[in-house]
Amino acid sequence: MTALLWLIPIALGLGAAGLAAFFWSVRSGQYEDLDGAAERILIDDEGPIVDEDEER
Repeated sequence: MTALLWLIPIALGLGAAGLAAFFWSVRSGQYEDLDGAAERILIDDEGPIVDEDEER
């Protein structure tokens, strides 16, 4: 029973910290552009890199 007196407040504190971290991430714009990074990797800005020894 004594363990519950320690574990319940710890669990509630960790839950509150997780909820606060989630709200902070939403307010700071962490979830604004979820598809941007996935599409950015597909855009090929440069040509293929060819080693000088492989051209011969």
